[in-house]
Amino acid sequence: MPDRLGSMYLAAETGAQIGGDLYDVVQTRYGVRMIVGDVRGKGLPAVRAAAVVLGAFREVVHYEDDLAEVINHCGEALRRDAVVAVAGVVGGDDALLEGFVTALVAQIPDSPHFETINRGHPLPLLLSNSTVRPLMPTVPLPPFGIEEFISGPPVLTDSYPFAPGDRLLLYTDGVIEARDWDDTFFDLPEAMMAMRDHTRQAFLEGLRQALLRHAQSRLADDVAVILVDRCEGEGHQPTGGPT
Repeated sequence: MPDRLGSMYLAAETGAQIGGDLYDVVQTRYGVRMIVGDVRGKGLPAVRAAAVVLGAFREVVHYEDDLAEVINHCGEALRRDAVVAVAGVVGGDDALLEGFVTALVAQIPDSPHFETINRGHPLPLLLSNSTVRPLMPTVPLPPFGIEEFISGPPVLTDSYPFAPGDRLLLYTDGVIEARDWDDTFFDLPEAMMAMRDHTRQAFLEGLRQALLRHAQSRLADDVAVILVDRCEGEGHQPTGGPT
């Protein structure tokens, strides 16, 4: 993992069902590519679905230049696996996924921006100029598994400025759905703002402590987080020479 990135995974409390959170970061010739996702449902079908999506991402991420094709490949792999399960070839009905999979892919090239495609996943947060803002996709898309609701033009990649000093946070819904005894959700943008001057390691440790404190160490769902900093000297196009 490049040194400007950090990640964190927290399992739900003991006794909770196995979840299907997934994430990965890969350095490619197109830049750093990431995926974060969450399977609706629990148990072995959720684990299987997460493995299918991750496997598809790792298969295509190095050679497909179009980020839309990367995420489409993940969706196709999940559909193929569902067909196999329905046919009873692998695991019979017990292998069926009852629900859907949210996912977000992101790419950070060697230029002052980053790109994302969001399939129904919680909105990434961008800390820039001491302001935290959620990144709403231009065209909202449904999660994997309910593609019948996609209509209109093909899936497009959203692009956002990403200047030195900016910080990007990708996460699963176990973060924002963590509740305290009063049933109040964890305020992730507030936590990100409060720790805006922390190093990556200190931020992730501070977020871990804040989450466990808020939920009284009783997380109901798994948590996955990817943190990306744009460092000085990155994101600048070379000057001079042929273009």
